[in-house]
Amino acid sequence: MCIRDSPVPVSSTATAEMVKLLENTFRAVNIGLVNEVALMCDRLGLNVWEVVGAAATKPYGFMPFYPGPGLGGHCIPIDPHYLSWKLRTLNYTARFIELAAEVNSHMPDYVVGKVGDALNAERKSINGSRVLVLGVAYKRDVGDVRESPALDVIHLLGQRGAEVTYHDPYVASLRREGIDLDSIDLTTEALAAADCVVVVTDHSDYDWAWIGGTARLTVDTRNALNGQAAGTVVTL
Repeated sequence: MCIRDSPVPVSSTATAEMVKLLENTFRAVNIGLVNEVALMCDRLGLNVWEVVGAAATKPYGFMPFYPGPGLGGHCIPIDPHYLSWKLRTLNYTARFIELAAEVNSHMPDYVVGKVGDALNAERKSINGSRVLVLGVAYKRDVGDVRESPALDVIHLLGQRGAEVTYHDPYVASLRREGIDLDSIDLTTEALAAADCVVVVTDHSDYDWAWIGGTARLTVDTRNALNGQAAGTVVTL
């Protein structure tokens, strides 16, 4: 294992692998926790972003994690499951891993439910609505879509009859898991024409003030707009 440029020796390759799995599992479990807090805050009528932000002001004993539309990438959503599988062969249940996976894998459904509720409030349904997804990469400022929650969000929206388009400055086309789409030009007209804009990946390239000032209805899974909106904004 390496921290910056300094190697840290451990006693065996098995230990080194477990170190990596611990790091991945630590993030998966804590993201699962804060995603569940987001679900609880929704029921309680609280803003999870305000709650996490205020908790993060504590100078010790708290490390902020943030909710989102689900897990992506080639490590966090996958590697802890290998550990959980191995432990099952040894008659042990990795309960934290499995519970976190349950919560995190539910988030795309939760996001689509938010889209449905937001459209219903505007006297519209998902079926037939034009939904523009912003960002399909699994994290900010990369072009990697492996295990991206955007794939599930797009699938679920399509299954419910939405006319889905997307824009991502790092992903020109999306040809996987039954999705066959090209990134559209992000214009004032495209934003204004969408019945709902769904922020899945908060790329730094996006002009959030412009997006928030143009879109009529936005479901913001990353708190990217952070109050910079003229239209209606729904957060997790």
